[in-house]
Amino acid sequence: MQPFFDPRWLRQQIFETIDFYDPQCVDQKNGGFFHCYLDDGTICDRTTKSLVGTARFIYIFSVGTMLGGPARWKTIAKHGLRFLNEVMRDRINGGYYWQAEERQVSDDGKDTYGQAFVLLALATATKAGIAEAQPRIKELAQTINAHLWDDAHQLYVAKKSPNWSWTDPYRGQNPNMHLCEAMIAAYEATGDRDYLETAHTLARTVTVTLAEQTGGLIWEQYDQNWRPDWVRHAEYAGNEFRLYGYVLGHSIEWSKLLTKIYAYTREPWLLDRAKALYHQAWRRAKDDRFGGLIFSITPDGQPLDTYKYYWVMAEGLGASARLAAADPAQQRAYLDNYQWLFNYCWNHLIDHRYGAWYPKLTRSNLRTGYEKSPLNKTDYHPVTNEQEAMHVFEKLGPDAL
Repeated sequence: MQPFFDPRWLRQQIFETIDFYDPQCVDQKNGGFFHCYLDDGTICDRTTKSLVGTARFIYIFSVGTMLGGPARWKTIAKHGLRFLNEVMRDRINGGYYWQAEERQVSDDGKDTYGQAFVLLALATATKAGIAEAQPRIKELAQTINAHLWDDAHQLYVAKKSPNWSWTDPYRGQNPNMHLCEAMIAAYEATGDRDYLETAHTLARTVTVTLAEQTGGLIWEQYDQNWRPDWVRHAEYAGNEFRLYGYVLGHSIEWSKLLTKIYAYTREPWLLDRAKALYHQAWRRAKDDRFGGLIFSITPDGQPLDTYKYYWVMAEGLGASARLAAADPAQQRAYLDNYQWLFNYCWNHLIDHRYGAWYPKLTRSNLRTGYEKSPLNKTDYHPVTNEQEAMHVFEKLGPDAL
């Protein structure tokens, strides 16, 4: 059996990735974590504190704790939760600020994407046995629903001002996708089915209602009435959270989330849409010449961004594994895709000297810089998707592989 299919090997891969950050990620002076690393683990920014990055650190150390990692990982996750509570949390208006410098808030915007990752972190910490995280799940979910929910369109807006009085006109599917993920995790952590119902609503609205306007794949940008914005706005150029085009990794990521909801509801449309999104995106993204999956295509289906991003590959692994379990008739094809993609990651994206994953390569697999983990990354995508694959292969057993 290939090691890529061995749950024990996958667990070790997760641990080796987390080891890249342990212990140098912990900021003992100002709290929280350091958020930028060079290839060898050298810290390249000692002041900037990212809400997303903080939440993702809490997430990976909580996952490591759940998988039986060293006791200090639970302590590190708690360290991150304290920083969230003491520095990033808005105790007057609710929600969490976007960014700080050391212990001073430098960007007080209420980005939905950031709230989603805090909710995911709180839920995952709860699953890891950190009791103080659980009551904050409900508190944050209530804040999100009170201030960010667009009831007319059954989606969340992208951003509001600190006191919730101003709403950014931009609309995007990306924060809704990650809130869907976070709501699934909140359901798993608490057993409260309301969270699963919210995830279900988001899944249907994005992958059915919105996708019907955009040819079946997931488009990124919308206007205030949730009509597709086909024009590339200059003010969003370079903004990793406001992407243009069909980002193929997001269609694949949605296919993974749909299988997770399907596992709890068994509604056939969820699996049907998961398969359709996966196959459409995989066919357009697969690079038969250089390997891996390209990033995005234009509205008319032409390649747009052909760089190879680590998170797209990681989501491809998780989605392939979950669909192999959910769709037995096509199981071999999904497992072949998984193996092909993991071979690519093993040969090009995983750093076998220092650990963790390179964030981005050119189409022909050349490095684009010397930062291993830029702001916000923390290898959240490899950890979560190797965990997904690990659980799938534990259930399938070696005979199925």
